[in-house]
Amino acid sequence: MQEPEEKKIALELLETEQAYVNRLHLLDQVFYTELMKEAKTGKTVPEEVVKMIFSNISSIYQFHAEFFLPELRKRMEDWNRNPRIGDVIQKLAPFLKMYGEYMKNFNKAVELITAWSEKSPPFQELIADIQKRKVCANLTLQHHMLEPVQRIPRYELLLKDYVRKLPPQSPDRGDAEKALEMIFMVAKHSNAAIAEMERLQNLWVVYQRLGLEDDMVDPSNELIKEGAIQKISTRNNSTSEKYLFLFNNMLLYCVPKVIQVGAEFQVHLRMDVEGMKVRELKDTEFPHTFLVSGKQRTLELQARSGDEMNAWIK
Repeated sequence: MQEPEEKKIALELLETEQAYVNRLHLLDQVFYTELMKEAKTGKTVPEEVVKMIFSNISSIYQFHAEFFLPELRKRMEDWNRNPRIGDVIQKLAPFLKMYGEYMKNFNKAVELITAWSEKSPPFQELIADIQKRKVCANLTLQHHMLEPVQRIPRYELLLKDYVRKLPPQSPDRGDAEKALEMIFMVAKHSNAAIAEMERLQNLWVVYQRLGLEDDMVDPSNELIKEGAIQKISTRNNSTSEKYLFLFNNMLLYCVPKVIQVGAEFQVHLRMDVEGMKVRELKDTEFPHTFLVSGKQRTLELQARSGDEMNAWIK
């Protein structure tokens, strides 16, 4: 007899979960454990660095090895009597939020591996030695570390497929649909965590370029646009090069520093966005000019092109 489609997918979930747990075992029990042991001798790399590279991989490994995989296995052995996996996945879904931390840390982890491999030959040698083992299948540590990042999208795809293949009257339909919704929310949560981390990193870089002025460093600010601009001086009919940073709440009017020690720009003026008015100026002598007037003062600015002017006005 032909196996029903939904059972094939459930079995694929179990098989990929088993392979995934093996990969997590390699990351946590082999790479992390051995690198940590070496770090404790003080010869390779600080313990803190190893912890930062592997983030919360131990919790992820324990959860899958000790809870999710055994539950799935039990369920598949009992499939003929009780053909369902939706309830098990519902129990799993909230714990997948743990992945947010791992994914937020992923780029930093890869950078640390590269940086310390250059700085510490013994660290590089130990990684190379583990990578040569059969269990690594000729793949690098970085490659294995990608696996948790790809796991949640994999659950989502398998579960979508499972729900599609379920017969309309299946006892698992309600649970499986709810489980899919929960997995979808977790995937969204992880993506949001990564996006937020990138936003904060970019914001921090901008603050450094501006010299980290205390009253300006605010994590809730959002950089909307930045770029060079010409300031028109009506007094002597000339222009000079300036630089603008537009945030959600303020416009920073800056001068590029000649000697770039520390900050790249000096903030000449801060204008509140609240109450600000912007309009195009029809000036034959200075094309692509627009006027920005705020509570603090009014600036006459010239962009390089019509498109650029429109982008700023917008």
